[in-house]
Amino acid sequence: MNIIELEAIKKYFQVGNQVVKALREINLVIQKNEYVGLMGASGSGKSTLMNILGCLDTPTSGTYILNGNLVSQLTDNQLAEIRNKEIGFVFQTFNLLPRATALENVMLPLVYAGISKQDRIKRAKEVLDQVQLTDRMHHKPNELSGGQRQRVAVARALVNKPSIILADEPTGNLDSKTSIEIMGLFEQIHKDGNTVIIVTHEENIAEHTHRIIRLKDGLTESEFRNANPISALTTLLNN
Repeated sequence: MNIIELEAIKKYFQVGNQVVKALREINLVIQKNEYVGLMGASGSGKSTLMNILGCLDTPTSGTYILNGNLVSQLTDNQLAEIRNKEIGFVFQTFNLLPRATALENVMLPLVYAGISKQDRIKRAKEVLDQVQLTDRMHHKPNELSGGQRQRVAVARALVNKPSIILADEPTGNLDSKTSIEIMGLFEQIHKDGNTVIIVTHEENIAEHTHRIIRLKDGLTESEFRNANPISALTTLLNN
């Protein structure tokens, strides 16, 4: 079953008198429960593509079908609901509220979803346990390590039980050992049934995924199935 279908997606920006063609023509199909690495150097178009995939931006032209919905026909309210319920976002800079505890940060999407406080607390505790942070739930971001902050961000992305996890350079601010641990977390999320898309410029991070799509100059340069994706658990045991 296809969860994402992109056909002839283009994205142009006007910069002064010049037109920047960030995406020239992207055709892409991602099936439910795939684990995909989206690779490309700076300027390749991968961040623009991520924003379109996450319904944070709209293409100049082309067709985007998400979970059977033609995105261009959705209202702003429907798009906001999709961003809150269908897609879990994980960012390089964590994007946590500095004065809120880990529990409060994870609960935030449930507030927007209109879930009762009692149910918010219960669900947030469940996902914090899933990412092994039960003992740190009442700590604020400045009391957590980088890896722990990213785990909070992953828990927040999971809290609404989205069908897609979209991670933008999720290990970019982490050391090598912590990066492997976070990739192990994504491995488990994929095994639990989520579609996972990792946007990265790092080869060793993309090698954890099952399919790698490379972008260059706004086009899909190459794509291949990763027959032997790296296991984060095996990597940790060997180091």
